[in-house]
Amino acid sequence: MAPKSDFLQIRIAPRQKAALKRLARAAGLDVSAYVLARALPDRREAWDRLVVALAADETPSHRLAELHDLLAAAAPVDFAEVVGGPPAAGTTPWVAAYVAAMVEHAAHQKGASPPAWVRDVPALEAPWFATPLRSLRPHLLRASPVAFRRRNLFVDATVGARR
Repeated sequence: MAPKSDFLQIRIAPRQKAALKRLARAAGLDVSAYVLARALPDRREAWDRLVVALAADETPSHRLAELHDLLAAAAPVDFAEVVGGPPAAGTTPWVAAYVAAMVEHAAHQKGASPPAWVRDVPALEAPWFATPLRSLRPHLLRASPVAFRRRNLFVDATVGARR
């Protein structure tokens, strides 16, 4: 973290100050660190935490949803910095392929270049469909974004479509 050399002063009501102190204490931070973490979150740190957690997660759907939100919120100019490295060693082939597809698709949406590691993630050996309903497979074959189809993943909605 860069050394702090500037001051910022804001006016808040006493009850707001008390609430910030309570929240900071609960998070194990001082008030300044708490406010900075909430106002200017370190998205790269969040990426690193998520890709490591995905390797250990037996049911990654919640972490993938967090990853989706992180990718959707990343500004195009910050995108390369946010998605620095691939999923951790030990991540299942499905998770690695899904994460690579999400990153490539988000990069395309933002007009950014996907990181080089995305090209190194192999496609799944067998097709994977987002639903067990065979009647929906033709739809998924057509609707899946290219980054997902390239990795043998067939989904209906992806980065930016979650509400």
